This record gives sequence, structure tokens and C-alpha cells, in this order.
Amino acid sequence: MSLEDKIIEQLKLCFDPEIPVNIYDLGLIYKIEPETPTTTVRMSFTSESCPSAREIPLDIRNKVLTIDGIEKVDFEIVWEPQWHPRMISAEARAELGIDEDSMDD
Repeated sequence: MSLEDKIIEQLKLCFDPEIPVNIYDLGLIYKIEPETPTTTVRMSFTSESCPSAREIPLDIRNKVLTIDGIEKVDFEIVWEPQWHPRMISAEARAELGIDEDSMDD
């Protein structure tokens, strides 16, 4: 399993407390730079006023640091592109009951 796959596996254990879908399938992770000893995660939140904006990165850090060779996790919080429900994986949209027609801009 590649380092990136191991990181994704850990990201899928992190949840936005308000939405019962992991942050990876929720589409909050925009890019992973899987390097050792420092990995960088580029991500966003569902909104700029996300009440879990401190909790989610802490959870990510705690889980990703369990991977051998990773000693530090850096974050790039970005707002472009702005997160949209269409970024949610098809499986997660089905789980949440979001149909394709409801995602029109």
C-alpha cells in the first residue's frame, strides 16, 4: 500500500461532527502531498464559519501521525475552489440521500 493510500485510509476515519460522512468522501480534502517526515494536506471546510474548523485538523493530525515515517502534518486551508455538495463522493451522496438534481447551481 502506498503512503498516499495509507493517509487516505486514515482520513476516512475522520468525520465532520455535523455530517455522518468521512471528510475524504465529503470532498473536503483537495490534495495530499504524501512525504516523510512531513505530509501536507490541502483542504477546505463546508463553510468559512465551520464550527469544527479546529477539531477536524486536530483529528486528521492525530490519525495521520500513526503512520510510520510521518512525524508532522502541515495544513493548507483553502477556499478556492469553494466546497460544494457535488464534491461529495457518489456513495456518500447516496448515504446522505442527496440526489443529483438537488446539486444544480
